[in-house]
Amino acid sequence: MPPRGRGRGRGVPLNPPATIEQLLAVQTQLMEALVNNQQNHPIGGAPPRDKRGEFLKGHPPVFTHATDPLEADDWLRAVEKQLNIAQCDDRQKVLFASGQLQGEAQTWWESFEYGRPPNAPAITWLEFKENFRSYHIPEGLMELKAEEFQNLKQGSMTIPEYRDKFAQLSRYAPSEVANDADKQRLFLKELYDGLQLQLMSNEYPNYQTLVNRAIVVDNKRKEMDAKRKRMQGQASGSNTRPRTNQQQGSQQRYQGPPSQWNRGQYPQRNQFQQRPQYQQNQQQGNQQTSRQGTPSNTPMKTSAPNTPNKCFRCGKEGHLSYHCPEKQNQQTPQKQNSNQK
Repeated sequence: MPPRGRGRGRGVPLNPPATIEQLLAVQTQLMEALVNNQQNHPIGGAPPRDKRGEFLKGHPPVFTHATDPLEADDWLRAVEKQLNIAQCDDRQKVLFASGQLQGEAQTWWESFEYGRPPNAPAITWLEFKENFRSYHIPEGLMELKAEEFQNLKQGSMTIPEYRDKFAQLSRYAPSEVANDADKQRLFLKELYDGLQLQLMSNEYPNYQTLVNRAIVVDNKRKEMDAKRKRMQGQASGSNTRPRTNQQQGSQQRYQGPPSQWNRGQYPQRNQFQQRPQYQQNQQQGNQQTSRQGTPSNTPMKTSAPNTPNKCFRCGKEGHLSYHCPEKQNQQTPQKQNSNQK
């Protein structure tokens, strides 16, 4: 038979002593029970939480009316966020949110409350949201916004601007962006062609990765365009400078009387300027011979200031073809015959 204990517990086997792990587990259970008891029954009658004050500390927006349904939906989302932070219950959410309505929105809320039966149950937060959206966000405007999302294109917007507009309007077409793959497809579809072509060659694990890649690629494209424009401006500037210097140099060469021009560089211009001077000298020589009794049609052997001129009709030097005496002798008989007739 097993050994029996002594004294009063004779005949009852002794329990083994508790281990350290068992003692620590019991101590932990006692501490948890003590903390829960203090939370449910505050010591010293501490006042309850001021959830209204906590809600107002978040500076929830005030709503009066909205021409754009997105404004009403944004207000509802912002107020609901602050209500959840303050850990308000369903009844407190309705009271605190309705307290932020003013103007036309407050008039709507008062008429909504008066229209309910006297013994109707309290308005729930879900009921408040549904009726608020049905009045301030009509179905017609929702359809217009959904159509605007379908026709959204990047155009002249930057990638961040296009991303924000895409996210804003996609709320009115939740079925079209239900999964991440559809969201990526619609975002990529309406980018401009060059960026779309570069991004379509890769696959992205999620929508945010696609947006980040689009921002990086578009920024690089802008840098390359700016660099190309700078290089084109430098090239055009280098091409125009020599022309300007050449024009200024040519203007300086043409300054002064014709006798000082460089004959070697501008032979045609010098020859053209010499003709009136030679004609003037020949006319003066003809006048002097006529005064001395010499016929005015007698050619004078005059030479050009620099080089002798040679007649193309008779081959003689000292006169030009339109002063050739043979040409005058041929015209004289013709004039006499015409006078006789």
